[in-house]
Amino acid sequence: MSKIAIGSDHGGFDLKEIIKTHLAGKGVEVHDCGTDSSASCDYPAFAQAVAQRVKDGSAELGILVCGTGIGMSIAANKIPGIRAAAVTDCFSAAATRKHNDANILCLGQRVLGPGLACLIVDTFLRESFDGGRHRKRLDMIAQMEQKTF
Repeated sequence: MSKIAIGSDHGGFDLKEIIKTHLAGKGVEVHDCGTDSSASCDYPAFAQAVAQRVKDGSAELGILVCGTGIGMSIAANKIPGIRAAAVTDCFSAAATRKHNDANILCLGQRVLGPGLACLIVDTFLRESFDGGRHRKRLDMIAQMEQKTF
């Protein structure tokens, strides 16, 4: 994986910085979409910034961090073509890439320690979409998006 967009709100800022350092150590190009401090801010703006980079192809995948990962996933999933998954374990990180072709990983600083978070990131970035029977389901989701958006 060569280009990753990353973003957080204040509740995920510290973990975002740890993940950026972790990825840089692996030679991954990271585009930080903010925030740049732990001062209170609104997560939807950062979810949209990362999701837009993934959607337009300027980033291959995205990572979003807030307190739980849930708010970020809800906001990012409002962008057509985005499949953001809030993940708390390595099995789910692998499964969401293999079965759902998730393109944004959402993590919670208040529910994950930095070591586990970095393992989850590594798992998410290592895996790829299996296709096959899962393709039909993604096509169904795309049809839902077309009708809704």
